[in-house]
This record gives sequence, structure tokens and C-alpha cells, in this order.
Amino acid sequence: MPNIVEVSYGQTGESTTTNSQGMREMQVRAYNARDSQYLLLKAPPASGKSRALMFLALDKLYKQNIRKAIIAVPERSIGSSFSSKKLSEDGFFADWVVEPHNNLCTPGGDGSKVQAFIRFMEGEDRVIVCTHATLRFAFEAMQEEMFNDCLLAIDEFHHVSADEDSKLGFLLRSVMQKSTAHVVAMTGSYFRGDSVPVLLPEDEAKFTKVTYNYYEQLNGYTHLKSLGIGYHFYQNKYLTAIGDVLDTDKKTIIHIPTPRSGESTQDKYQEVDRIIDTIGTVEFQDSSTGVIHVKRKHDGRIIKVADLVHDSKDRDRIMGYLREIKSPEDLDLIIALGMAKEGFDWSFCEHALTVGYRGSLTEIIQIIGRCTRDSSNKKHAQFTNLIAQPDAQDDLVKLAVNNMLKAITCSLLMEQVLAPVFKFKTKVSEDDTSGPGEVKIGGFREPSTKRVRDIIDADLNDIKARILQDDQIVKALPGGIDPEVINKVMIPKIIRMAYPDLSDDEVEEVRQQVVVDSVVKSGEYKEDGDKRFIKMAGKFINIDDLHIDLIDRINPFQAAFEILSKSVTVGVLKTIKEAIEATRIAITDDEAVLLWPKIKEFNRINGRPPNPDSTDALEVRMGQALIFLRNERRKEGL
Repeated sequence: MPNIVEVSYGQTGESTTTNSQGMREMQVRAYNARDSQYLLLKAPPASGKSRALMFLALDKLYKQNIRKAIIAVPERSIGSSFSSKKLSEDGFFADWVVEPHNNLCTPGGDGSKVQAFIRFMEGEDRVIVCTHATLRFAFEAMQEEMFNDCLLAIDEFHHVSADEDSKLGFLLRSVMQKSTAHVVAMTGSYFRGDSVPVLLPEDEAKFTKVTYNYYEQLNGYTHLKSLGIGYHFYQNKYLTAIGDVLDTDKKTIIHIPTPRSGESTQDKYQEVDRIIDTIGTVEFQDSSTGVIHVKRKHDGRIIKVADLVHDSKDRDRIMGYLREIKSPEDLDLIIALGMAKEGFDWSFCEHALTVGYRGSLTEIIQIIGRCTRDSSNKKHAQFTNLIAQPDAQDDLVKLAVNNMLKAITCSLLMEQVLAPVFKFKTKVSEDDTSGPGEVKIGGFREPSTKRVRDIIDADLNDIKARILQDDQIVKALPGGIDPEVINKVMIPKIIRMAYPDLSDDEVEEVRQQVVVDSVVKSGEYKEDGDKRFIKMAGKFINIDDLHIDLIDRINPFQAAFEILSKSVTVGVLKTIKEAIEATRIAITDDEAVLLWPKIKEFNRINGRPPNPDSTDALEVRMGQALIFLRNERRKEGL
């Protein structure tokens, strides 16, 4: 199956070049906001967030009267990213030092670590690294005032939740409300895997946001030229199909399905063994490193495999080995279940192969980040999702279809975040043409307030994530809903829920930006001389002739489903459509009102009203809307 997303980059080297203080491009941007009490840093994997935090923390410790720096990470393995670094060797004014007894990301129970954390808070040491769990447990035995004049840095900030049951969220809100603490929040995917926001709007408004996008990061690499995101569908058990997508000439991380999922065989250890058997025959397992040496079937080459699934002492040994890898020859394949995701660094990885839908956009984006690090051994990075093909005879067909749609939805979001950033402006006359990096659009409403500008600058991908995680949108994307209904009714409703403080005019400005940005980024382009053309509604249009009314008639996300329809059988496509139809979206007043002019136009052209039993999905929807309107009129007449 072809990639649904394929992006090429400029290899400019800008994102990996350092300045006179040893800072990369993203780190400079973060450091420029160092005086902010609350700082939210949104940047992709491998952009250098951990090093950026060191620069920020040292400035606050030495120049802003901050007493202590507390760095909290979601799991122990990520703690090594914040180990001591001699930053002065590259020109910074101080070194980053974490004393061994203040590294609490070590084996052992939480009880002793909580005591160590409290001793740190009461003592003279200035820097500590711990897990989110240790921080939460220690907080239960502390008063918020103990965080006065401290820096609290939370890595992988999307683990925080505005939900009242979130202990980490409660901790953060309490510290912000009842102490003078500074906060640095860092994440590569600010949106969570569910519909719960990370922060309440009133808390989020207190943060200065620094955003460094995926395109800036990948376009500024030296070696990596392209990234592909694709899907492979299998029938029966995934173990019979994994050999079709596993290329052991590429450095690969395989994430097998969770034992609770439908894709799992319920025996994770046997799955590891079957994958190894697909490769070849085990020669031996290195007793000092835990690496399994497998003799490949077709040529006898030794493939070095790390097994992170088995629960044994071998896993701690292999994790230690992975932290010390210096060469592509040191390892070929990692098989993992819940590990090797966020914060995991194997820069040589070329292919992230994931079985089954992983439950959230955030998790998949973290997995994709495992193969997008720049490294001299690769020009192309690939993410492949191995997904069960819906079977009409299967009782779980609705679940399979839902997983497929969610997987495709993730690719749509990645297509958006991986693409270049455009500036959109209002086209004021026929002679008003677009300059480099900008698109001028007739009827387009530019931001009229600082609030809207801030949302567009920092939150655009977060809004798209909310949209693409909405169940109603997911059902609408394959084409059964009129594009104007998606763009003018469904999307603004989601924006209003995310930003209840916005006026109707501000919602419309954000809506136009979201829709235009989505359509332009997912469009197919061609050039003819000095003119650029974008494909819309089946034909190429001069980019200088774009108008908001035309863009609103485009389903911004349908291209991925067109690729999908060419990649599965007619029977599977029919199964998908039937499963969607079985849970079709109820028609609202707003949709019916928007469709009414279209219904009248359909009647004029065809000499009949739209048929709700038509084979055309849009005609069906108009027919249903007509029935809805007639019923509403009938109720009014009663």
C-alpha cells in the first residue's frame, strides 16, 4: 500500500547547528523566553528539549534567584536525558550538574525516593531529577509553600490533565495557585489521547508558549531527506503478515499490540518468538548485553535484536546497552510493547513498525518520533501501522472499522504538522499576488485580536487534533457529509468548546484559519512557469485565485480516504461504509439550514428532490435533511 503521507525536506542543517553558547535553533527560541514564570515549550522529538531545559534552569538558578530546579519525567528511562552535561565546553556560562544521590530515576521503591525528595527540598542541593510518580507521592507529604522560588519542570507535559481526578494536574494547579514557583512544561504532543484538555483555559492563559514545529525541525536536518507514513492491512493474525512489512536491512522498532487488544494473540512472549522465527534462527544471546543474535534466513547475516517485552533482569541489562549505543552496527531491531516510545532515543532507527491502533494520537505521534531523529545512516524515515482489515463476517467489524478510521485520522494530523507553515492574508485586489511562504485569499478574515493571533501561532495543531479526535468528524471524513457542513457547522462547534471565551467573530477567524490551513497543506500542487496551482474539487486552480467560499466547499481531509479506497478491496470498502452508516450522525438544525439551498439547487437541476436511498452519499444526506426539515415544519404546524 502506498504511503498516505510522504514529505520531503530541504536538509538545510539549521535545526542542528549550534550558536556561540552551544544552543540549537529551538533552544535559542526557548531561552529567549527565560524570564517567563510559566513557560510551555512545544517542540517535536529530537529537537533538544532536555538541553533547552538545562539552559533555562541554569539561568533561573544563577540569575533569577530561583533556589532549586525539580525535573520530573514520566518514567525512569527518560531520566538519563537530564544527566550532568559540561555545557561550558560549548560556550554556556555554567555546567549542568545532577549529583548521583539526586537522580531518583533509579531502580527501587517509591518510599525511599519520596524521603530523598523531601530531604532535597529541605537541604542545600539545587537540582533533582525524579519521575512524575515520585513527585506526586512526595507532594502528598508537603505544603505548596515549599515550592516557593523553585523551578518545577515537567517533561512530557501531556501526562497532565485538567480532569479533577488527575493527581499531576491537581499538583500543578496547587503549586501555581499557592506558591511562587516557576514552571517549565515540555512536550512533543501537547494534545492528550482523549478529549480531556491538558490545562484549564484560565491556567493555560498564564503560560508563555514557545512553539517549534515538526517542519522546522525536519527541514533543518543534515541527513534525513524524507518521511513516509503508511498502512498495511492484514487478515486473520498479524504474525502471518509481519514478514511482508519487516525489512531487517533497516533499523527497526516493532511495537507489538497490547495483550488487551483484539490484535493480540494474548501471549506476548510467543509473539516475540514468532517474530524472531520470521527473521531466522537464534544463534545465541549475549550474556553481558542481553542482545539476541539471529541468523537471517536468506543470507545468514546476523541480525542483532533487543527484546524489551520479556519481564526479566535481561530487560534492565538491554536498556543499559541501548543507552550506550554509538554505532548503527550495534543493533538492528527492537521489539517492544509499552517501552521505547516517548523520550526513548535510538537515533539510528529508520522504521517504526506498529501493530494495531495504539489508543491515542499522542502515543502514535510519540512512536513516529522514534524514527525521525537525524542520523548519517538514513535519508528516509518510515512509520508503518499494521492494521486488521475489517471483515464483514466478524462480530468485531465495528471495532475494526473504528480502529482503521482512527489510524487514518492520525496520518491526517501528521500530514498537517509535518508540512511547511504558510501565512494566510486577505487578497485585496486582482493585482495582489502571494509572496514567498504566503497565500492570499479572497474573502479571508485575518485575526482581529491578539487572542486569535496567539491561538493561531501556538495552538493550530492542537485544534486540529481536537477536530480529528471528535467522533462526529471521524464519521464525516470519508465523504458522507457535505464539506460545508464539516467546515461551517462541525468545526466551529469544536472551536467554541475549546475556547468558550471567544466571540462569534473570533471563532470565525480561527475557523477560517483552521480550514484554509488544512486544505492548503493537504493539497496537490503543480507549477507552470511562475504560477502555482493547487488541486481542488478535482481540478487545478491558480493559487492566486483562491477564495474562502471555494475553500469552504472542500473536505480538507478526504484525500487520505481516497488513497485508502484504492488500497483495499471493494468488499472491504463496502464494509467500512456500512459500519459508518450504521452509526450515522444525527442531523442538526444548523446542518439542515445550510443544506436547504443545496437541496433546492439539486431539485432545480435534476427535476426531483434528493433521494435518501441514493447510492451517492451526499445525495443521501440531502434527502435525510429534507425529511428532517419536513418533520420540523410538521411539528410547527401542530
